[in-house]
Amino acid sequence: MTLASVKLDSPQGIAARLGWDPATTAHDRRRSLARELVAAGLGCEPGEVTVDREEPRGFGYHRRLIATRAGRTVPMTIATASHRAATIVAVCDPATRIGLDLRDPQPDARELALMRRHSHVLDGANVRDLLDHWTHVQAVLEADGRGTRVLPERVMLGTGRRTGWVPDRDAVYTLTDASRDAWIVTIATAEPGARRGR
Repeated sequence: MTLASVKLDSPQGIAARLGWDPATTAHDRRRSLARELVAAGLGCEPGEVTVDREEPRGFGYHRRLIATRAGRTVPMTIATASHRAATIVAVCDPATRIGLDLRDPQPDARELALMRRHSHVLDGANVRDLLDHWTHVQAVLEADGRGTRVLPERVMLGTGRRTGWVPDRDAVYTLTDASRDAWIVTIATAEPGARRGR
């Protein structure tokens, strides 16, 4: 495996890495990057950390990655996002709500049509702005956790796209642009108890 990775500029309390390798599966990229981040947080060698999917809780449940060391579960949330040959992984305190999104700057025709149909961006011809908006929206949806039950056009973004929320929930997410090496990366986070004013 020749997975290359770089550290991302991420919000305080969150460690994130971007890795890419066309010859490595997204699943293997996720595990490798998560092992590296968790080991760095614990001050140990990556070989001492095991990363697996949690046990299924029921039909349709999206199983997250969990890390263990010496047979004990490490109390960290592991969030991931993949696009083509790249993957981002972030680790943080379990109380922090987090969502990630990753895109490259050249969406295909199907992706562009989807973005234009579900975006609030008025100028759909400005692909860079459309991509920026879309990654912010998708990061909020990932942090929200309801997946396809919430349509992307329901997500609202604040001035400068620095915050985002879904109107039927109280959580407000801080949005961080962590783009690197031509990859467009957005991290959405909410501290425990962070609520939107009514």
